[in-house]
Amino acid sequence: MAKTLPNQLTATIFFIISSLLFLVAAVESQSFSRMLSKKSLGLKREKLSHLHFYFHDIVGGKNPTAIIVAQATTTNTSATGFGMVVMIDDPLTVGPEASSKLVGRAQGIYASASQFETGLLMVLNYVFMGGKYNGSTLSILGRNPVFSTVREMPIVGGSGIFRFARGYAQARTHSLDIKTGDAVVEYNVFVLHY
Repeated sequence: MAKTLPNQLTATIFFIISSLLFLVAAVESQSFSRMLSKKSLGLKREKLSHLHFYFHDIVGGKNPTAIIVAQATTTNTSATGFGMVVMIDDPLTVGPEASSKLVGRAQGIYASASQFETGLLMVLNYVFMGGKYNGSTLSILGRNPVFSTVREMPIVGGSGIFRFARGYAQARTHSLDIKTGDAVVEYNVFVLHY
């Protein structure tokens, strides 16, 4: 009987330790986050880049790049177009001419979000094509008071070469055709990225 008690005690301790190890492993496998080092992701030194391009918002003609996809029943009677939602796939070029070299596209949505001035909510990605930026994107989420001389909108992220991006985009209207609504907007983008 004396030999049985130590064997039972050893078996009980082994069972308790095994159960605890199993529980710890189960908890760790269900974790949704963990700490990483920048180095483990290949992130070295943060850079500051300046991009300069022109955004062509074409709302009229045979091939518009900006199309109204929704509006409120009161949008047409609103002085600001409040409630209008526009889907865009606008070309981004090196110069202000439509024939200038294409560097990317602005894809997303802008919506009239102000009842008292023409202020747009901008939700879009700059999708870059060619060169070292090919396939990379910058994401914009901000307010654009379109009749202000200079508008500033935040960059909230990016992909490709612009992973972990943050910064701001400054917009200035280069030209606006009052009859068609077509606009060319100059952008200066300042972005921190790795």
